[in-house]
Amino acid sequence: MTLTYAMTGGATGIGASVKDKLRAQGHRVIVIDIKEGDVIADLSKAEERGRAIERVAELAPEGLDGFIACAGLGPNVQPPSLIDRVNYFGATATIEAAAELVAKKRGAIVAVSSNSASLPGLNEKHVAVLLEGDEAKACELIDSLDGHNAYAGSKNALAKWVRKQAPALMGEGVRLNAVAPGMTTTPLTDKVFDDETFGQAMRDFSQMIPYGEMATPDMIADTILFLLSPDSRFVCGSVLFVDGGQDALLRPDQF
Repeated sequence: MTLTYAMTGGATGIGASVKDKLRAQGHRVIVIDIKEGDVIADLSKAEERGRAIERVAELAPEGLDGFIACAGLGPNVQPPSLIDRVNYFGATATIEAAAELVAKKRGAIVAVSSNSASLPGLNEKHVAVLLEGDEAKACELIDSLDGHNAYAGSKNALAKWVRKQAPALMGEGVRLNAVAPGMTTTPLTDKVFDDETFGQAMRDFSQMIPYGEMATPDMIADTILFLLSPDSRFVCGSVLFVDGGQDALLRPDQF
């Protein structure tokens, strides 16, 4: 049976692997992306988030079997407010807008967070403002901080938002979960490795993976497909770390 999915960020990296795997299974995937896809949209702009999902609704009026919020920017992007706009506000806005379409088919939604969301030392006020939904205030604050707080903070807030929203959405028949990937060989990671500010720290971080190497995009995609599938039908509100054991290494007493 052919199912219908929509996703953001399907052009490269993890998103491209998810798209390719779903299509290889014979499913339809509607891709929202800033460069190439079925719906072209810049998710850093509030007005384009809603329009993107409106277009998805036109393409799939019968509803969606699943939605994946995968679009994201790395800590090297300037200004840091762009990271907040895409990673948090772009993700939450498209999930909220797509939820009605997913409810039509009692499907599943997966948000892509990061294992960096659990790193210590994040600016708690920034995370709190993100969760309040005040985009202007959050962007003003993060532009006075740094790219690390923008990336890890936005992913931290996204994971918490998923946890907060999941029970109510489950009542509407929609399962909402998040994956928290570790370091993965993607174009985004390559750009961070090449960055003068973050490159060395990220290379050092990549040496701390118990698995012994970074993930490939298909490793993360396989987990996303599991969360979309009936095999995970009782999984709701979870943040699943897919990082080769790195979070367990750094936070063995937290789960």
